[in-house]
Amino acid sequence: MIKMRVQEILEQKKKTRYWLVKEMQTTYKTVNKICDNTLTGLQLETIEKLCSILDCTPNDLFEID
Repeated sequence: MIKMRVQEILEQKKKTRYWLVKEMQTTYKTVNKICDNTLTGLQLETIEKLCSILDCTPNDLFEID
């Protein structure tokens, strides 16, 4: 199973979900789904935005379990 590591990255960078909401200009509900791995789909645009905001690569965002 592929899992997103966004919550781990936020913790490493000492950032909050609220901060990510503001940076992504999206809703808290969306960020919660990303951080809690409950998304049913993810657009490439969103991956690109996350990488830019979190200063990471797509490889950093995902983990294969």
